[in-house]
Amino acid sequence: MGNIDRPSLRSRILTAIGLDKHSEYVDNYFFDANIKSSIYMSAIVIVLEVWMIIRLTRTVIVERLEDQLPHLFEKYYSNYFILLAAGTAMLIYAVMYITKRTKIKGIGFTLKWLFSFICIYFGIKVSMNDYAKGEQILTFLTMELFVVCLLTWRPVVGFLILTSSYMYFFLQLDIMVAHNTGEQGLTLATQINSFTMWLSTMLFCIANYNKTLSQAVKDERLEKMNSHLSRISVEDELTGIHNMVYFRSEAEKLLKYVTTDKENSVFLFFDIENFKSYNEKYGFHEGNQLLINTANLIADTFPNSLVSRFSDDHFVVLTHDEGCIEAVNKLSARITDMQREVSLQLKCGAYKPTEDETDPSLACDRARFACNSIKKHYETNFASYDKSMEAHFQLKQYIVNSIDNAIANDHIKVFYQPVVSTATGEIVGLEALARWQDPRYGLLPPGAFIEILEEYRQIHKLDICIIDSVCRDYRDATANGRTFVPVSLNFSRLDFELCDIVAELKYRAEKYGVPPAFLDVEITESALTDNQGLLKEAMAKLREAGYSVWLDDFGSGYSSLNVLKDYQFDVLKIDMKFLSGFENNPKTRPIIQNIVNLTKELDIISLTEGVETREQYDFLSSINCGRVQGYLFSKPVPEEELRKLVEEGKLKVSHDFESIQK
Repeated sequence: MGNIDRPSLRSRILTAIGLDKHSEYVDNYFFDANIKSSIYMSAIVIVLEVWMIIRLTRTVIVERLEDQLPHLFEKYYSNYFILLAAGTAMLIYAVMYITKRTKIKGIGFTLKWLFSFICIYFGIKVSMNDYAKGEQILTFLTMELFVVCLLTWRPVVGFLILTSSYMYFFLQLDIMVAHNTGEQGLTLATQINSFTMWLSTMLFCIANYNKTLSQAVKDERLEKMNSHLSRISVEDELTGIHNMVYFRSEAEKLLKYVTTDKENSVFLFFDIENFKSYNEKYGFHEGNQLLINTANLIADTFPNSLVSRFSDDHFVVLTHDEGCIEAVNKLSARITDMQREVSLQLKCGAYKPTEDETDPSLACDRARFACNSIKKHYETNFASYDKSMEAHFQLKQYIVNSIDNAIANDHIKVFYQPVVSTATGEIVGLEALARWQDPRYGLLPPGAFIEILEEYRQIHKLDICIIDSVCRDYRDATANGRTFVPVSLNFSRLDFELCDIVAELKYRAEKYGVPPAFLDVEITESALTDNQGLLKEAMAKLREAGYSVWLDDFGSGYSSLNVLKDYQFDVLKIDMKFLSGFENNPKTRPIIQNIVNLTKELDIISLTEGVETREQYDFLSSINCGRVQGYLFSKPVPEEELRKLVEEGKLKVSHDFESIQK
């Protein structure tokens, strides 16, 4: 167990005697508790004093003691009326405070002390009169209990009240002559009984204080927790503006109000372009500060609107469309002014809901779609959603809503593209690529659904489906005596975050009896800039299990050489963009040749993708690039079509892997 923070001895002593510092909440709790107690005290006092006044007045009338009125007024009436007035004032204030008709605590504080002093003074005066007549001093003891036990005092204050009042009272009694004995001073029994009463009352005062303090602290913690939970239920924890739970709820209400001007209402979706690069360069603290500053700027720009943080570096606003574009342009300029070495732009997509629309989530998605349409368009920072985007948006929604159904109904197909050895010209591998054969939209290319599934964090479902299909194809091929070459699988960065993709691969490979040598894993270079610890661990597990790990799209990012330095790869795939200027750009050939030479130095197999011409192939073969891939050999095709190409002699398959299959 770890060390538990405990209050110091000094702190415990200060708390015990009531000299500890209270929070404002605890002080208010004590004040409220005393005001509530004073209602009962003052009500009892008023009833008793009215009864005492009536009783004394009746005695005066019945026994004809009118000539003793000055004496009775001095001894009794004055005390009764003073206490009655104090009790009445205390009761009036307490009722007004409880019913929230006054908030002035200074008056209550003064009345509490004045009422307590008068109660004790009344007890002393009446009990001295009673003692002189040989009666008990019960009025004094009752008032002490009233003041010190019904009201809650700090122990040190209770000690001062009790001790000073007891000492004064008994010093007065000590100089009086007892009516029943005729002797001056207090008897030993009276002294012992009085001390016992003082001690008992003092202990009750301490216990009452600690009980009230304990309850006050518990209530304060509970209220803070409730306040925190209430706040985070509607507020974004980082930026302090509203979160999407609040936004959706309030926006839905606004859209349903008859008084809302829907025709001129607009949803805005904001995205900070290059925020990821900013975060990587300057760290999370600076990135968070940028988000906070952006949130404040958006809230200031749209002061009478519904503003919320959508997620990450995304924000949404429901506002009036008048002057909207001008406000967005000014806001975008201010964000650009905040950039340092990393270029920042604030992109905004707008969507105007129709008269019958009340779904804020759908409206935000459409505004987001408009915003995404201008990503990487550095000259544009604002776009409105229109009918031309509707078909694309509906496809996006369809993909997100249909991925589970597509997997269950075998609409996701694996297409294979050959990987060819430059040494033999034979197929030495295949890359598994996903295609979606949809009954509604037909054959969907990867560009139509991969990014959408990544955006909505469902890409792992697709990749697990592809693993399963490839493993089944291997089992079917070997069962029918057909040659099967290793297949490379593309893993998304999100696969490692959303599931245990390594465990999923191992499970399916074992289920279908696929040796690790027949499954390779491709990881894009851009994926390795995020969550490096998680990816390094996963890559280590893959290599330990016997799977080859490939670096895909080498050269597409700015950290290529760092990636080669920090990770171990078996195959390096040179991005097809390097071949785009092959014929006309004289720099292309030496760059590719140097990359190939580097792979040899690092003992990595080189593979260039995007090979479309014989000239490109001959060059790559001449510089000993190990493998190539591209339309020169075949586009991605279903397994049956690929097998047909092999049977027709258009493609040759290496037989080096047949011994591994057996």
